[in-house]
Parts: sequence; C-alpha cells; structure tokens
Amino acid sequence: MTLSAEYQWAYSIVDSSRVSTFLISILLIVYGSFRSLNLEQEARERESEKERNKLLGITTPGSSADNMSSSILENQYYVQTLDTMQALCLPLGASVSLLIMFFFFDSMQMLFAVCTAIIATVALAFLLLPMCQYISRPCSDNKKISFGMCGRFTGAEIMAFCLSVTIVCIWVMTGHWLLMDAMGMGLCVAFIAFVRLPSLKVSTLLLTGLLVYDVFWVFFSSYLFNANVMVKVATRPADNPVGAMARKLHLGSVGREAPKLSLPGKLVFPSMHNSGHFSMLGLGDIVMPGLLLCFVLRYDAYKKAQLLSTEAGVPAPSQLSKISYFHCSLIGYFLGLLTATVSSEVFKAAQPALLYLVPFTLLPLLTMAYLKGDLRRMWSEPFIIQTQSKNLDV
Repeated sequence: MTLSAEYQWAYSIVDSSRVSTFLISILLIVYGSFRSLNLEQEARERESEKERNKLLGITTPGSSADNMSSSILENQYYVQTLDTMQALCLPLGASVSLLIMFFFFDSMQMLFAVCTAIIATVALAFLLLPMCQYISRPCSDNKKISFGMCGRFTGAEIMAFCLSVTIVCIWVMTGHWLLMDAMGMGLCVAFIAFVRLPSLKVSTLLLTGLLVYDVFWVFFSSYLFNANVMVKVATRPADNPVGAMARKLHLGSVGREAPKLSLPGKLVFPSMHNSGHFSMLGLGDIVMPGLLLCFVLRYDAYKKAQLLSTEAGVPAPSQLSKISYFHCSLIGYFLGLLTATVSSEVFKAAQPALLYLVPFTLLPLLTMAYLKGDLRRMWSEPFIIQTQSKNLDV
C-alpha cells in the first residue's frame, strides 16, 4: 500500500487525460506545420503559374498588372512573418493582455466571449476545410460562389464555415468541454499555419522571452498580485452572451439555464478513471513550440529541394545528415511535455510548461544545427538561395 502511494505520480502520468494531452498536442503541431508547408507550396505554384502565363501572354481574371500586389497577398494567404522587434514585443504584449483580463475580466467578459467566438469560428472553419473539400469533391466542380462584398467562396469553404458556426453556437448554448477543445484546436492549427518565424535568431528570441513570461506569471505573480495570475485567468469562466441577452429581455428561464463559458484558451481532457479530474494544457504551450517546429519543417523541405537541384557527384550524406531537424525537435517537444507532466505531479502545483518545452526543443535543435554546419545559415538567412558558381578557379 505504501509502495502504491509512493509511485502514485507514475500512475497519474499514464492516465487517459494525460495521454490525450500528449497525443492531441503533438498531432496539432504536426498537422499545423504540414498545413503551413502546403500553403507555402501552393502559393509558390500559383506565383510561378502567373509568371508563366505572363510570359506566354495569357491573361487570367484578376491577373492584370494593376492588381498584382493584391494577387500576391491572396497567394500568400495573408501570412504574418514575425521580425525581431515583434518577437521581442510579443511577451510584453501578452503580459499586458493577461493583466487586462485579470483586472477587468468582470466588466469585459462579454466582449472577451464574443470576440473569442468570432475568431474561433474562422479558425475552426480553416481546420475543417480539408475534410469538407474531401467530402464535396465528388459532387462539386470547385466553382466559387459570389457573396457580394464578402467575397467569392467554394462549396467546401461554405460547408466548413456552416459547420464551424453550428459548433460554436452549440458551445454557447451548452458550454461543453469537447466543443471548446474543437475551437481551441482550430485556433492552434490556424496560428501555426498563418504565423511564421523567418530565422533561428527570431525563434530563439521569441521562445526565450515567452519562457521568462511563463515562469514569471506562474511562479512570481502571486507575490505581486496575491494570486496566480496565469491560473486565475485560464480557469475563470465568462458570462454567457445568450444568458445576458435573455436577462435584458426578461426571459428568466433562458437566462438561468445558460451555462457559464470556459473560454478556449486551453485544451482540457477528462480522466476516464478519475471522475471530475481534467488535464489542462494552454494553447500557447502548443502554438509557440509549434511555430519553431513549423520553421524547421520548412527548412528541412527547403534543404531537401536544394539538395535535389544540385549537380550529381556530391558525396552521400552522413548518418547525422539523414536525421531531420523536424524529427529532432518533435522528440524534444515530447520529452519536454513529459518532464512538465512529471513536475506537476511531483510538486502538486501548476507548472509553466514552456520552462520545460523551450529547452527541450531549442537546445537539441541548436546543437544539431551546429554539428551539421547549418547554424550560421539558419540563424540569420536560412531561405536565401545560394547559387554555386560553375567556373573553376585556376
């Protein structure tokens, strides 16, 4: 009996809620990274096709020189690439947002709930789009339907948006954790796909700043604000917009039945063996390391393309060169998540997950890049095409 109590933390790690957290977080990072890579490749193919049509004198709708800049934006899917200043300011902005939610949550909770629902609707539609494209492919010609000033959309995009709106509406009415998780998954995938890190330097600055941010607000905020600000904000439920509207319209029964809403800033998974127990992981603990893994996946693909385009006769790659940066970082993320889980069970307190995730993903990547000789290039300008001269020096 004593032995069982001593190793209770080990049993807690293999609990269904913990396993679900591990699997879903890793799947979201992998899927979001490959989705970002596919978007980049599709944009590149469209751009090369437009250049080819331009050389051949073929005109296509919306490809005139007057709106070339807008078509480039469309091809890039409005991707946001972070620079050095944005990477340095992001932890500061996150701290300000956290304080606003901590001090003014009661007066602004309706605004938070509505804005979160709108953003999550778009993100969830993006997550559901490939499934809808697969379903509608046999009975759709992929033509776009015009909605006036709103734009033109395919049948799959309309289907994905309708499904997303339905899920969000059901979540507002029920507050179910599974629907909240679906919205959080959409936010994770959309953020990883649309936000990119240009270099290892920016990645290191961003993740280091967020590590300090996470540690401060989890471990030291209670000394300044008499409460754990991070945990307080993450677990505080918001008032239901439907219930608030019903109370204003004096619809008593509807207002009383509308549940409080836990905002999708985290993923929660219930335990199958311990009723009422949930494992929780913040979206930032998935998205921020996910941005790094997305960057190294893009670099792996870029390096592979460069290798295929080189002339024959290059020496065979070594065993170390065969190991991709993406797999190395993904294994590091898993080990970091495992360490964070063990720490939370041992210390019986909330842990800043980035304290473990950042070193376990960033340090092996830096070491591997140094051993492969790619560190200097990845640090500053990893995607600059370097043309080799064919002239021989005599």
